[in-house]
Amino acid sequence: MPTPFPTRQDFPLRLFAISDLHLALGVDKPMDIFGPQWVGHAERMRRAWDELVAPDDWVLVGGDTSWGLDFAEAKPDLDWLGERTGNKVLIRGNHCTWWPRGASVRDKLQARVHPSIRMLQGNAFRLDDGTVVVGSRLWDPPDAPWADADAGKVFARELNFLQQSIEAGKLLGGCVPGGAPTVALVHYPPRFVDGRETPAVPVLQAAQVRVCVYGHLHGKDLEYGFVGTAGGIRYHLASVDAIDFRPIPIAVP
Repeated sequence: MPTPFPTRQDFPLRLFAISDLHLALGVDKPMDIFGPQWVGHAERMRRAWDELVAPDDWVLVGGDTSWGLDFAEAKPDLDWLGERTGNKVLIRGNHCTWWPRGASVRDKLQARVHPSIRMLQGNAFRLDDGTVVVGSRLWDPPDAPWADADAGKVFARELNFLQQSIEAGKLLGGCVPGGAPTVALVHYPPRFVDGRETPAVPVLQAAQVRVCVYGHLHGKDLEYGFVGTAGGIRYHLASVDAIDFRPIPIAVP
């Protein structure tokens, strides 16, 4: 059954999630090579987004927004995102070469994107109802059969970004027992359907995270993504081809 749509009477703030938009408005990268479900996906997302999301709602965008290799190539896709209704919190994905890591780079890019977009990397945001959003891209767990030789180094760096974000979240009143509700926005899955967990999970649990949104998985790999509650955290898989290319409502307990 579809997730019940939250009304403003149900929650003081409406929160949505969507990930892996894989827009290519500035480059030649058609997504329909990955299957008929991707035909015209940008227009389908636009219609669904603008129908569902109100101007004062918030949308968590879980990375891989654009195929652009640099900011100039990604700019049309970021403009598309900025034109969508609502406020957006955006993280990096593994294909976000246009967004190099580092706080100084993040701040320079932040000044160049639409004001409705907040860029999350090593920082945190407090939403209108007090909910705190933290996050990091994460990476393939080093012990995964598909991980490459650099996975351990990259994963450790991403865990450091996550911890930086959590520390920033504490300053906003989240990430502590009895504090503000905390939501984590990540790109790679922290938990899999067979019960395997990455080293990010205990970090999220220690930060009192109640909800974790992730993406990255597509096609046949969607079946490996865990959706549900485990260890006190509710996990949502928000890759667009897992959610019919429509932002999904997120309830924060």
